[in-house]
Amino acid sequence: MLSNVGGRIGRWLNIPVSAVKVSSRLQSTLTDNAPIINLNRPIIGQMENLMDIGSRSIFSEEHDMFRETARKFFREKLQPHHFKWEQDGIVPREIWKLLGEHGFLGITSPEKYGGIGADFLSTVVLWEEQWYAHCTSPDCSLSSDLVLPYIWSYGTEEQKVNYIPKFLSGDIIGSIAMSEPAAGSDLQGIRTNVVKDGDDWVMNGSKVFITNGIAADLVIVVALMDKSVKPAKGMGLFLVEADTPGFTKGKNLSKIGLNGQDTAELFFDNVRLPKSALLGEEENKGWQMLMEQLPVERLKVAVMGQAYSMWMFEETRKYVRERKAFGKTLANLQTIQHKLAEMKTELCIGQAYVDQCILMHLKMAASGGIDHHQASMAKLWITELQNRVATQCLQLHGGWGYMKEYPISRAFCDSRVTTIYAGSNEIMREIIAKDIVA
Repeated sequence: MLSNVGGRIGRWLNIPVSAVKVSSRLQSTLTDNAPIINLNRPIIGQMENLMDIGSRSIFSEEHDMFRETARKFFREKLQPHHFKWEQDGIVPREIWKLLGEHGFLGITSPEKYGGIGADFLSTVVLWEEQWYAHCTSPDCSLSSDLVLPYIWSYGTEEQKVNYIPKFLSGDIIGSIAMSEPAAGSDLQGIRTNVVKDGDDWVMNGSKVFITNGIAADLVIVVALMDKSVKPAKGMGLFLVEADTPGFTKGKNLSKIGLNGQDTAELFFDNVRLPKSALLGEEENKGWQMLMEQLPVERLKVAVMGQAYSMWMFEETRKYVRERKAFGKTLANLQTIQHKLAEMKTELCIGQAYVDQCILMHLKMAASGGIDHHQASMAKLWITELQNRVATQCLQLHGGWGYMKEYPISRAFCDSRVTTIYAGSNEIMREIIAKDIVA
């Protein structure tokens, strides 16, 4: 156990495995998901820069070391190429392999299948550092932290052995297909279905707005298995490989933001799937699986939205300190100072709630993690905050903020979808309200 963890940490820190000494504290963090609260650490509002390393009581010094490594990687290996990927609409496959070589894919995966079983906080570090670097692509968090957990949580032994190591190496890119042309946030409205034909399943239908849809080698497809019952009782998840006959991908959809993330419509025309393509061993369990995993997805959206908002704030603060108007820098104007003060205050409040949700997820790990109510509140509040920050930061950039060459303009467009995907914020309000009036 220790040698395996030490080897991966050695790769992260770019030092020999023999030089790595895994502390009991880090071992606990990596294996037991035990949250460590360090009240001596400053809150983000006390840091010179909101993204400075060393703040927030939920993290340890070991997490800081990992953060330094991740920050260096994303800023040196990804960020310089990101604008080109946005123009291309997709990230080269070799980048996924590079992420795998550095041990940044599926870090929470069980050791038994090639992972290290790292704690959730380490995953949070990766999410944050990618967005702190203004690198919205590749969407490795989707493949590693949403798709992969479905497999190691519910998959058969054969599915785990077959797929998990390839996800970790970057040889497989994953996606999950829920949304359809007539069913977005309302998952019970899906029409894609499978019918039994001997020992096989035959799938028909289509999906839309599927992130990693072009690049994906394996797609988890949500489909109806039994039309005689309510969708929630007759739904299954199927593992569909990209080269399966009858499975085709549409064009890379043109979006206003997140342009480095390939997004596609998927079509299933009499796609014949073996019995082993059903995720897990029980039929009609898809809805239950989705309901268990969706809160984590919404927490992920909140964590990333908070991180991106902090990057936008710091990018704007740097700009107004340099940009001159009326004989002095914009930062010397009281109206600008007040806008920055308002944003910083909201961001510090947002981070405090996100960190509480992360702790809740860790404390409730034995029962499945954070609940729908708290995850929905985090997703609702942070994504709307993100859009307010994006609007204010673009405004403070003036005309230059409207130019694509300025990163803030792209961040503004990237942010707009956050109130729509992973369940629209209208649906988040419905989920929150149910607990209030129940």
